[in-house]
Amino acid sequence: MSSERARITIFDTTLRDGEQSPGCSMNQQEKLRLAHQLDRLGVDVIEAGFPIASEGDFESVKAIAEVVRRPIIAGLARACRQDIERAWEALRQAERPRIHVFLATSDIHLQYKLRMTREQCLAQAREAIELAKSFCDDVEFSPEDATRTDPDFLCRVLNAVVEAGATTLNIPDTVGYTVPTEFAELITRIRRHVHGIENVTISAHCHNDLGMAVANALAAVAAGARQVECTINGIGERAGNASLEEIVMAMRVRPDRFPYETGIASEQIFAASQTLSEITGVPVQPNKAITGRNAFAHEAGIHQDGVLKNPLTYEIMTPKSVGVPDSKLVLGKHSGRHALSMRCEQLGYQFDRRVLDDVYRRFVRLADKIKHVEDHHLLELIRDTHKPSMSATPLIEPIVPGHEAVVNAPAHEPEKAVALPNSNAFGLPLPVHSEAHHEQTQQEDYLWGV
Repeated sequence: MSSERARITIFDTTLRDGEQSPGCSMNQQEKLRLAHQLDRLGVDVIEAGFPIASEGDFESVKAIAEVVRRPIIAGLARACRQDIERAWEALRQAERPRIHVFLATSDIHLQYKLRMTREQCLAQAREAIELAKSFCDDVEFSPEDATRTDPDFLCRVLNAVVEAGATTLNIPDTVGYTVPTEFAELITRIRRHVHGIENVTISAHCHNDLGMAVANALAAVAAGARQVECTINGIGERAGNASLEEIVMAMRVRPDRFPYETGIASEQIFAASQTLSEITGVPVQPNKAITGRNAFAHEAGIHQDGVLKNPLTYEIMTPKSVGVPDSKLVLGKHSGRHALSMRCEQLGYQFDRRVLDDVYRRFVRLADKIKHVEDHHLLELIRDTHKPSMSATPLIEPIVPGHEAVVNAPAHEPEKAVALPNSNAFGLPLPVHSEAHHEQTQQEDYLWGV
């Protein structure tokens, strides 16, 4: 069996479908800036816009086609002469142009939106592809609402457009209706029933209305699709599109299940995400996979303890592999002594076990009140614990300790840490305890971390 991994084409539609997300419209300069970042990211196809939609969109597609030379530049067009001619006018200076033609094929769209019969749809699709092919060798066809289209009729349309010259068949789950097993079955059916399918690329375009866009796209790839259409941060109509970063990193992290390759430079993912967020003013949700601010943040004590010892305990990819500067340990009420002790050392303080216990109890009470404990909170808490009378504005009510706190390194002149034979994955020394004391520390961290 060949060990060669199949190459998946990454078709980015952030500048077209993504821009249709409410509040995410972009002007020409913003589109051009993001197009350059997508080029650095290594996407294979940039769908730069919908040229017929407005003069601004036409000029944006034209500008991108003229200056971004490596990737294929695609322009969207409805299956009519005016749209296709306008798309070609915008794309004609591209090094590698593609006209992307779409026409709805589901009965609900034909009846209520287009008011045409299936036979009229079939004829219009064929004529549109023939016209696009007269301008451009690279022509993509999308049967809009494919997943709610009668499968037999869908295959009739796809046969007609392949015969007319389409080089890519994109299968859109326009309203995010399908599920992975069903979508895989549809791709398999298309491969079996469309003549000449071996000479064209099957593509998947999935929306996230049921939260399964990425899963559906991956299922399509497993069934034989070799292009996926996706967006940065998963932006797009309604609930959005399949997220580029999630698809790419699923393949990168799980090659045992997804033995495919892409041309994506994953170290540019975070930069692309941040660029898009800055341009649109729409922040990335904190718990967004790969690019959310919590994707590599840890608050639970059990997790912090594990990450400090070896990041692989709770991270399935390194932050730097997607361009994130580093992991982040968030100090909150779920944090354990290990993370608290490490942060105190980074701030210049080193406590013996008894004083650390006192600081930790105060820390948990404070974290219950303010959720996230920042460095300035922690410094005042330490000073309050060490010399309560000198704290001008104590953050919490004092707990009278049974001894005076011992601080090995004052804040104004931190003492250099003693070199230890072992260090954690962050290059910081691991504390040395007796075996019994170590077991006690571990167990207490686990109890507090749950």
